[in-house]
Amino acid sequence: MVSLLDRVRGQPAPQPNEPEPEPEEFYKEMTLQEHLEELRTRLIYALLAVAVGFVIGLALAFPTMRLIIRMSGIERLYAITPTESFITYTKVALYLGIGFAMPMIVYQLVRFLAPGLTRKEKRYLYRALPFVSIMFVAGVAFAFFVLVPRALSFLSHFGGSVFEAQFRAEEVVSFYMTLLLWVGVVFELPVVIFILAKLGIVSAKRLASLRKFAILIIAVAAALITPTPDPFNMFLVAAPMYLLYELGVLLARFAKPV
Repeated sequence: MVSLLDRVRGQPAPQPNEPEPEPEEFYKEMTLQEHLEELRTRLIYALLAVAVGFVIGLALAFPTMRLIIRMSGIERLYAITPTESFITYTKVALYLGIGFAMPMIVYQLVRFLAPGLTRKEKRYLYRALPFVSIMFVAGVAFAFFVLVPRALSFLSHFGGSVFEAQFRAEEVVSFYMTLLLWVGVVFELPVVIFILAKLGIVSAKRLASLRKFAILIIAVAAALITPTPDPFNMFLVAAPMYLLYELGVLLARFAKPV
């Protein structure tokens, strides 16, 4: 029923057969201790997912390294220290485990944030989770098959008349896996922007007005993500990031706030 205050304010009463709008309800307010317990629970689930992914990664580490060698055109990876082979193998398995667990990590993050959202906001956020996972996989695939092989090929042949490239296994794997992980995260940017626009936190007009600052932030992020300081690899990371930002601005134009 419509309250007397609503009638005084001039709000129209619902028709007899028209259902009243569903109230936007939050979960009950949580204490600091309850928030910390919830955070601990979500971290435990995320770490368990990484552990399961790590076990799978142990079986796929050597095939992944052989694929890296074949795609990048490097003849062989060199281990300088006695433990470098084992450490590199473990590092590849860990990166693979994080990649496999990324959908669960994002899901646990959403579950942690859910008490602060309304029912409608949670509904849109959960609907976006599959697209977040798809974009992450697309970013990893782009980095694995296009971005990193070209970067390694360029670096291995740069100054070939003077230098002989003999890359250490640990450095190549760190270079490869760091870019894979961060490019996968960056590819989620359009979906994140769309969600923020849907929730009314940002708007396409506001994002467009901040384009110059976005370019600066993208350049800094590309410099941090890229393990080497050369401008070629920074451009290979920064260019897709800017295109994804523009895609996010375009999607924000079609996002009607809830």
